[in-house]
Amino acid sequence: MMKELPVTVRRAIELIGLYTCGLIIVAGSNILTPIIMAFFLSIMLMPLYSFLVRKKLPEALAIAISLIILLAVLGAIIWFFSSQIGILVDDFPKIKANVTTHLNALSEWINQKTNFSSARQTALIKEQSGKVLNSAGGMLGGAAASLSSIVIFVGLVPIYIFLILFYKNLLLRFMFLWFPAESHEKLKDGMLETKSIIKSYLVGLMIQITYITILLGGALMIIGIKHALLIGVIFAVLNLIPYVGALLGNVIGVLLTLSSSEELWPVWTVLITIAIVQFLDNNILMPRIVGSKVKINALASIVGVLVGGAVAGISGMFLSIPIIAILKIIFDRSNNLKQWGVLFGDERPKMSPMRFPAFRMKSRKVKEVIDEQNNIEPPKS
Repeated sequence: MMKELPVTVRRAIELIGLYTCGLIIVAGSNILTPIIMAFFLSIMLMPLYSFLVRKKLPEALAIAISLIILLAVLGAIIWFFSSQIGILVDDFPKIKANVTTHLNALSEWINQKTNFSSARQTALIKEQSGKVLNSAGGMLGGAAASLSSIVIFVGLVPIYIFLILFYKNLLLRFMFLWFPAESHEKLKDGMLETKSIIKSYLVGLMIQITYITILLGGALMIIGIKHALLIGVIFAVLNLIPYVGALLGNVIGVLLTLSSSEELWPVWTVLITIAIVQFLDNNILMPRIVGSKVKINALASIVGVLVGGAVAGISGMFLSIPIIAILKIIFDRSNNLKQWGVLFGDERPKMSPMRFPAFRMKSRKVKEVIDEQNNIEPPKS
């Protein structure tokens, strides 16, 4: 019988393994990102695909119809954005005049408060503008490269979705062959829970985008804010990025409102309306829609979003939370990696582990007590 490795050695091996996985993900982000996105979308399309197969349609045709419906939905979203941006472009002369008015007012206020004259402000603006123009070539080159990457990404995702659905049984067999027979039931439970979490999360996000757009866009339209629907959609989409997205949505909403109005009261109206809608979303609507099977703490969410953005840009920021949720499911079911699941989760013990040694343990009973304290649904067996 082999001697068990010391705890320090096991922890060192874990950290080396995590570091190696991180290097692989960073090096292969351009390859892995469309595959992961396709995997999540495949799970979301699975009910429709299964329904079509039950209706005796050939597998390939069922997958093709599911893909066509998905592309039609995405096309409708792109058309809506294009139409709203077209309206914004048509208003450009008025926007330019409003921006000039606000800049003049800001310049006058700065002059009164700091004795920083309008002439010096104009000189500073010209200097900074020159720097921006000097770097415009590099920015345009980067934008062209990003555009080509987006085209490749969008082209690969439908292909990957088709292949993942078509070869799903082969991929499942591959997963089971990695583990001994005595671990198959635990692996099956983990995969079913992962499927349930991803499906509820992605469907919940679609519902979230819809009701935020209706609530925020509708409320702003009733009040009389220009570009209300565009503000609603932009905020709804950016809100999918935890914490960071909501801040960006507020900033863009304020800028759009400032550019379309000569007065300041619409800005406060937009900010207050966004705050009310966000309160309803965070505390009432979203918890009921997505459920509470897996909770990710705020620290893990923010770090995950920033790491995802650094590794894979915008798509990495969107994918970060479901990836963390999957990792938490895996870690929670592993005897050697439970501590990482605790680090990602929001299952806070009511009492300090420093004073109550029971909360230092990995036992199932302790976990059930903590889950009950935090109102977390047990995984489906």
